[in-house]
Amino acid sequence: MKEIIKNSNGKTKLSMIIMGAGQLAYGRIGKGLLFLLSEVSILYYFISRGIEDLKGFFTLGEQKGDAWLGIQGDNSVIMLLMGIFAWIVIAALVCLYRCNVKDAYHMQKLAQQGRPLPTFRQELSSLLDKKFYATVLVLPVVGVCIFNILPIVFMILIAFTNYGGDIVPPELVDWVGVQNFSKLLTLSQFAPTFFKILGWNLLWAVLSTTLNYFAGLGLALLLDKKCVKGKAFWRAFPVLAYAIPGFITLLAFKFMFSYGGPINQLITASGGTAIGFLDLDAKWSARIIGLLVNCWISVPSIMLLTTGILSNRDESLYEAARIDGASRWKQFQKLTLPFVLFSTMPVLIGQFTGNFNNFGIFYFLRGGLYLDGYFLASDTDLLINWLYNLSIDNNYYCIGAAISLVIFIITSIISLIVYVKSPSYREEDTFQ
Repeated sequence: MKEIIKNSNGKTKLSMIIMGAGQLAYGRIGKGLLFLLSEVSILYYFISRGIEDLKGFFTLGEQKGDAWLGIQGDNSVIMLLMGIFAWIVIAALVCLYRCNVKDAYHMQKLAQQGRPLPTFRQELSSLLDKKFYATVLVLPVVGVCIFNILPIVFMILIAFTNYGGDIVPPELVDWVGVQNFSKLLTLSQFAPTFFKILGWNLLWAVLSTTLNYFAGLGLALLLDKKCVKGKAFWRAFPVLAYAIPGFITLLAFKFMFSYGGPINQLITASGGTAIGFLDLDAKWSARIIGLLVNCWISVPSIMLLTTGILSNRDESLYEAARIDGASRWKQFQKLTLPFVLFSTMPVLIGQFTGNFNNFGIFYFLRGGLYLDGYFLASDTDLLINWLYNLSIDNNYYCIGAAISLVIFIITSIISLIVYVKSPSYREEDTFQ
């Protein structure tokens, strides 16, 4: 843009003042009218309501509603949402403005070189040929902005308001800065529960990811043995477990470990007393059951992935290792594990993030329990479960949004650090 501002002629400068004016000056009526129409449409939006949307973004409403007096009032949540939309429109205007100026400057350079300017029909045809990628990406980009970016930004901004509890429309919502994060860390109502759940959440993510990964890798190595007969038959059982929807599996295991389930029936039939595997005081037994059930659900995918990777091993390396006297453990430690980790590290990071945010496991196994010492949570809940309890069941939307932001920060930092330090990133050409 600095080069364009420095070297532009009068026609290009017209596009800097009015979008499409430079194209019209060069005789490209169709393109010029499109740019001009885009600018007029956006300006009309801001004149008609966009300025009010931006103002509402900062104030979140000034008039409180009153049903008795017939005063509709301002809806702070809608004003926040429309304010975000207004900012997205501004970003779109900036992008269109840059495209308009760069296009005018491109025409200027073609004219200075004595080359013919492309007609509107030629440029339209190029959008279906050389620039087809841009044509295809227009709708997805617009969809992502409206259906992905807008809700994500909305959720993030809710974390900096007091929305929730008694403060919901028609009550006016206000900006409170980092007050919600301070509540999580210091307030006696939230802080003890937050740190308890955070500690268990980190432990759960590490244990479940490690258990799932090495169980899947071990099963793949076992079925890769030459002495195993009917490998396709044995691989079918984990695949069938993987094909069953996860929530059905979880509900089945919940029934199995309930007081009236088959496991307790076997215990009582043997003369024992029924055990509350998922009862109120079943802290570690419920956690261990969650780990094992998650392993049952996740191991088949790891097994299938590592089976394909193991089929590409260089057997000559193992033959040389055996000749040198390397034990099977050393072969696994020095050859198999680095080779598999190099290929699966991005998947492993994805597994860690998925396990950290694994809402379904304890929601279906033990959901709905609130224990003493925890605020609206139990000793098996993860942060994502606590977020659900706070926001959906108890209207603490701002605290739930703050927790979701904390989850994002933790998982993104850990994932980036692990990936940057992994061989998949640092030694990209090792196994090529």
